[in-house]
Amino acid sequence: MRVPVVEMDGDEMTRVLWGWIKEILIEPYVELKTEYYDLGLVHRNETEDKVTELAALAAKKYGVAVKCATITPNAQRVEEYSLKKAWKSPNGTIRRILDGTVFRAPITVRGVTPYVPAWKKPIVVARHAYGDIYDAVEDFAAQGESVYLVVERDGKEVRRKHIHTFGGAGIVQGVHNTDASVSAFARCCFGYALEHKLDIWFGAKDTISKVYDHRFKDIFAEIYRDEYADKFARAGITYNYTLVDDVVARAVRSGGGFLWVCKNYDGDVMSDMVATAYGSLGMMTSALVSPDGAYEFEAAHGTVTRHYYKHLKGEETSTNPVATIFAWTGALAKRGELDGNAPLVEFAQKLERAVLSTIGSGYMTGDLIPLFSLDGVTPVKLNSREFLLKIADKLR
Repeated sequence: MRVPVVEMDGDEMTRVLWGWIKEILIEPYVELKTEYYDLGLVHRNETEDKVTELAALAAKKYGVAVKCATITPNAQRVEEYSLKKAWKSPNGTIRRILDGTVFRAPITVRGVTPYVPAWKKPIVVARHAYGDIYDAVEDFAAQGESVYLVVERDGKEVRRKHIHTFGGAGIVQGVHNTDASVSAFARCCFGYALEHKLDIWFGAKDTISKVYDHRFKDIFAEIYRDEYADKFARAGITYNYTLVDDVVARAVRSGGGFLWVCKNYDGDVMSDMVATAYGSLGMMTSALVSPDGAYEFEAAHGTVTRHYYKHLKGEETSTNPVATIFAWTGALAKRGELDGNAPLVEFAQKLERAVLSTIGSGYMTGDLIPLFSLDGVTPVKLNSREFLLKIADKLR
């Protein structure tokens, strides 16, 4: 490797797996060069979360990053870790700085059948990575208080809209987005669909959110009409917009094989649903693509807290590391592609094939056992480290 990948370490069981993956599957074969940032909750607290911003800026600088799963603290975590405050989601911070789109795709493997029988091809979820509730401003309201949406320019009020007068205590939240970010999101989705020859299904709730969601709809429609309609026609693919609840119903009845475009929160929820329906949250890739060409790869799941506390007690765990391995292979392959480093790309591809071949041969973690069915193959449950060592055997 000539140029480093930005490495963002994380929390709990995924942090343990992170070290094992490097030790067993990467460092024996790659002269690994990374710029390391510890995004574990303890270090984020020590740096007052400055380390997360530095990591995101490094990703912009070097163009490729790989991230371990991290804790987004709630009140219970604040107490557990003696935090100075409930720090914001690291993913939210990174996405705010990088902007762009998160593409999440299930990792399909021979012998693992989706819970939705009709899904013969993968559904890729494109999630907007900026704004909405992840950059929200929120507050409590007391009885008798009135809340307004106020717009100012140069310190002078332009207009205001009454939101609610509270007859009893309540809560209020303000969210935002920008035309520039939504436009970048649209172009990123259209470009991805053309590259992978996928139809696009985009759903929002413009019938209810007649300004906010409707703006997404209008921007997508304008960019598609002016820049992509002819390209889609030549490629034999289509762009479809409908209400998000209609997309959900259509997706369940479909055979898969399309790009499901979602606003930020919708994508958060629906990508977990899609990953679970294809088999496991441990079997989904996640790649953030920024408008200026930076890439950040991560697993689409959390830190696997329950397994971590078993691990601390010395108990055996069978945690699925596949999505985290694919985060590394995605980053290494992209680094190799950008640098013209063909052997690095080839190594990443071989490692992915070794993972899929290991599972297809019947060796896997416990979450996949109930889903696995292949004539002549009896599945064998391995603990986390045994599974990584079995992949290493296959890789060699």
